[in-house]
Amino acid sequence: MTIADKLVLQRQHHLKWRSLDKLELILMMLCGLLCFGFSVSVMFDIFTRTIGHPWLWLQEVTSTLFIYAIFIGAAVATRRNDHLYLTAISEALHGTPRLLVEILIRIVVLGVAFCLIWFGYVNYLRGFGSFRLPSGTPIASLYAAIPLSGVLIGLFTIEQLVNGITNGFDHPEPPEEELAIPPIDTSVQPRVGL
Repeated sequence: MTIADKLVLQRQHHLKWRSLDKLELILMMLCGLLCFGFSVSVMFDIFTRTIGHPWLWLQEVTSTLFIYAIFIGAAVATRRNDHLYLTAISEALHGTPRLLVEILIRIVVLGVAFCLIWFGYVNYLRGFGSFRLPSGTPIASLYAAIPLSGVLIGLFTIEQLVNGITNGFDHPEPPEEELAIPPIDTSVQPRVGL
């Protein structure tokens, strides 16, 4: 099994387009890099403060990595049905009621995506009037993650809506592969001469 197979979930794959699997893979790797970078920058920030020579620009790097990881992570989690999704309600239903609830849930998520795009873009434009210190970078560089996340969440939600209406939302998942561990023989074996 390759790394790509492990990062791109096959669960509920009837709601996904194969063409977006590569995007999911890229976003998952990007989230991993952002989280790793965030952890390393926090470590260096603590270390440089402890030795009495803080690198002030590390706080900017840390906040940027954290914000992008959150918003890109929310988008990829939407595709994986791990976020912004009310599974307890919909999975308890079958047939037409489930179809209606699944559609309603995704319409709500589309509304959230639209708000992220619209208000994120407004904040992005206003962010060119404020600057981060000590670098002087416009704060819009942080706000750019919000509409980007909204576009991705909208794309993944539309993907699920189209495929769910076409293929149905209610597909039983195949059982996950269990590790094949041989049973332990607990019977007592007689010893033959020592």
